[in-house]
Amino acid sequence: MKKVLILSALIFFASISVNAQSLTERESPNYFSNHLSVVSSSANSLAAGGAYYEDSYKPKKNLLKLNLTAIPLRNYSVQFERVLGKRVSIAVAYRNMPEGNLPMKDFIIKQIDSEDQEAVDVINSFTLSNYAITPEIRFYMGKKGYGRGFYIAPFFRNANYAGGNLLFNYNDENDVEQSITLSGDIKANTVGLLLGAQWSLSKFFVLDWWIIGPHYGKSNGELIGNSSRTLTPDEQEEIRQNLEDFDIPMVKKTVTVSANGAKMVVDGPWTGVRAGISLGIKF
Repeated sequence: MKKVLILSALIFFASISVNAQSLTERESPNYFSNHLSVVSSSANSLAAGGAYYEDSYKPKKNLLKLNLTAIPLRNYSVQFERVLGKRVSIAVAYRNMPEGNLPMKDFIIKQIDSEDQEAVDVINSFTLSNYAITPEIRFYMGKKGYGRGFYIAPFFRNANYAGGNLLFNYNDENDVEQSITLSGDIKANTVGLLLGAQWSLSKFFVLDWWIIGPHYGKSNGELIGNSSRTLTPDEQEEIRQNLEDFDIPMVKKTVTVSANGAKMVVDGPWTGVRAGISLGIKF
């Protein structure tokens, strides 16, 4: 009986000793320090993993786009964009309109007084072609960046417009209707600000919306027409009056008429608006 009591007492005190030792270890600074080290190490590993993910994200930096909305107007416009960083990219666009009649010619004629046949003849005969080069720098404002989201883009545009068959009628000395046609170039340099948004449609495709991009600058050029016959003073005066009456908004005209033909020099402000939707590829 005494042996059983002694054995029971030993087991009891042994269990108290083990529990006390376990409690002492938990309360010791080293115990909590070791566990904090494990937690800190795990957190650092997760943070390092996140940083590695961010650093390993490599967006495609080259974008080549075609302006879809310009095609119905006989304008073919492509743009190349290079992403420099999360917030900044640079781009350059080239636009070309082959020679042809005025876009939306029929709609323009409908807006003219039906009795003004001379104006209708001018629009029907007039031909136009142009090209433009537009470099820009983009600043992406959204969280995603890298060529995605809303952006603002200051830009410069150099454009060249070629006009042909600008028809002006006059009556000769025998009161027979004659005509003289003017052709020439107008060059324009403008600066502006484009507001837009761009989305990544997939791994390889991108959609770019030029919301609005007003621009303003200066233009100059000349239109020249040569006569196949010597013009009389009365004929010259009638041609001069017709050229003076030809209205080009905001542009200053200087008209010169001689016995051999006519010249109209234009100089003044030039304005326009960029807008459109482009679809492109990323590489």
